[in-house]
This record gives sequence, structure tokens and C-alpha cells, in this order.
Amino acid sequence: MAWRSSGATNAALVENMARNGLITSSRVKQAMLRVDRAHYTEQAPYQDSPQYIGHLATISAPHMHASACESLLPHLQPGSKVLDVGCGSGYLTHVLAELVKPDGKVVGIDHIQPLVDLSRGNTRKSTAGLDLLRSGAIRYITADGRLGWKEEAPYDAIHVGAAAADFHQELIDQLKAPGRLFIPVEEDQLQHIWVIDKDERGVITRSKEYGVRYVPLTDTPKPEH
Repeated sequence: MAWRSSGATNAALVENMARNGLITSSRVKQAMLRVDRAHYTEQAPYQDSPQYIGHLATISAPHMHASACESLLPHLQPGSKVLDVGCGSGYLTHVLAELVKPDGKVVGIDHIQPLVDLSRGNTRKSTAGLDLLRSGAIRYITADGRLGWKEEAPYDAIHVGAAAADFHQELIDQLKAPGRLFIPVEEDQLQHIWVIDKDERGVITRSKEYGVRYVPLTDTPKPEH
């Protein structure tokens, strides 16, 4: 249904995804309605497909952002703290911040400085985004997201927006108990979404979900000559 969900406006895109069953939560729907994708990608912003944003990175398709939000939703409550690894354009960071208002916080982290600058600049394009930045409800960090961000840990939810080579124990260690990690992992040249839960006692369970295709979670690309 993803290919049939594109629209001429942000509202049309979100409504079509909901109509096609790609968004089932009213909370996720309302959060995505409040964040205009055109602020985060100039190339076909309302098409339900990934778009290139430079530096070997993409903004994921809207239906994948919806899927991530719905998976993490039990841990996205007012006041929750979230880590968004590979924040890229900043779009999902903003949507997550809408889901944990009021009093919540989302840390967007990327190892490519121009993408962190892009995220911050994109978020400033709307009054709501600018308010979230000024209040500290959204914070963007330049660092290796594979190591998480201990300064703000622990997190109720962690989202990873690129395909990891393994499960990155550092991220699991930075989850609250309870907490949830949503991460694409590449194994034998195939990528799948994994949902990793830490319960109240700190016991870890892992669930392999569905196949995906993400850009890899890697070191910073070398400059082109």
C-alpha cells in the first residue's frame, strides 16, 4: 500500500497512509500531521518513498517513520526521553518530540556535521520546531550514534535510522527498564527490523520483524576528490 499513499500535501500523505493501514494510531497520525515533511526534504516531500539528502544518507519513506513510531509508541509518553540515532534530516526527531510533549526530550545524533546542521536548520523552519529547540525538547548532537549518548541516558526509547552491523550493546545498555530499541540490522546481506525490549527487571528480549532496505550505519564518509 505504500506506493498508493503519496499525496499532494502533507495532510494528504498522512491521511492516505492512515486509509491504507500504514498508520493505525491516532497519536502517530496527529504527530505526523503536525510536522510538514517539506521542511525536511525539498525533493518530492509528500511521496511515500525515501529521498536522498546528501552525504550518502536518505530520509526514510514516511511509512517507515510511521512504523517506527507505532512500534515505539508504548514508550513515547509525555515526559519520555528518546534517542534518535542517525537523525539525518531531523524529520523523525521532530515527530518523536511531538509524541513526548509536554516535558519530553529527544536527542538527535549523527556523526556527519553537515547533517546535524541540516537537522537543526530544518527544525527551525516551523514555529513548533523552533520552540522545541529553544526549550531543549529537541537537542542535536554530532557524535558516533553507534555508541549512543551517555550524557542523556537512560532512554525510554531509542530509534536507529540506518542499518547496523550488529545490535550495539551500548545502545541496549542505555535503555531504561522498561525501554525499547527499534533498529535495522544487516545479516548475510539482508536487513531486518529488530525490536529489542528491556523489561522492568532489565531482562532483554529480541524480536525480528520485517525485511527493510536502509543505508548503512557507518563511519563518516571520506570527502570526495
